[in-house]
Amino acid sequence: MYAVIRSGGKQHKVKEGDILEVERLEEKTPNEEVILNEVLLINNDKEIFVGQPLVQKAKVVCEFLEEIKGKKVIAFKYRRRKDSKTKKGHRQISAKLKVKKINETAI
Repeated sequence: MYAVIRSGGKQHKVKEGDILEVERLEEKTPNEEVILNEVLLINNDKEIFVGQPLVQKAKVVCEFLEEIKGKKVIAFKYRRRKDSKTKKGHRQISAKLKVKKINETAI
C-alpha cells in the first residue's frame, strides 16, 4: 500500500515505514505525531483511489523525527567596474518524518 501526499508544495510517494524530508513544519518535538491530510492518491494493492484533488477523509499519520538544515546556497551578485558586490548565504530548514500509518477511512 502506498499514498501520494502533498506537503510544502511538493508531492511525495510514501509507504508505511518510509522516512521522508518535507518543508519545515510548525514547532514540533521529537516523537510527536504529525497528521498529513492532503492525500492525492491511495493504492491499497486491490484498488486505486484518486482524489479530485484530494481523497476525502484520508490521512497519513507520521512521527516527527528531527529538524535538519540543507546544503548552503550562495547568492553572489557582482557588478564589474562598480566596486559593488553582495554575497548572501541561505540554508533551508526541513523536517524529517517517519510514516507510521496510512488511513483510508472513507474508502
